[in-house]
Amino acid sequence: MPWNEDNYPESFKNLDSAVRHKAIEIANALLRDGYTEGRAIPIALDQAKKTEMGAEERPVYEIKKHEDGWQLKKKDSKRAILIEETKDSLMGEAKRYVTKNHGELHIYAADGSLSETLYESS
Repeated sequence: MPWNEDNYPESFKNLDSAVRHKAIEIANALLRDGYTEGRAIPIALDQAKKTEMGAEERPVYEIKKHEDGWQLKKKDSKRAILIEETKDSLMGEAKRYVTKNHGELHIYAADGSLSETLYESS
């Protein structure tokens, strides 16, 4: 069940609004990626607190066109973390990897333009 500012887990109730907003965003992303509510809530809560309270710098990962298809790589890195033939086949594993590593995901179009950013800091 996706959450929003009017309907969210009880454990998000006493959070600062910026932290709660980030926790809802992260929890919904985790649910879309197949996590259960029982796992998504504590992970989202922990990550949101760290992100919004500045406890950590978030690494930026990129999905870009590659000579063998599409790649996930850390920004400014020369080496790919994952390579798949299609962007769609890369997306699921890339989202899990970026979420696990508390990162921000930049998704580029085939022409090299930025088309979407996921898990970004508010």
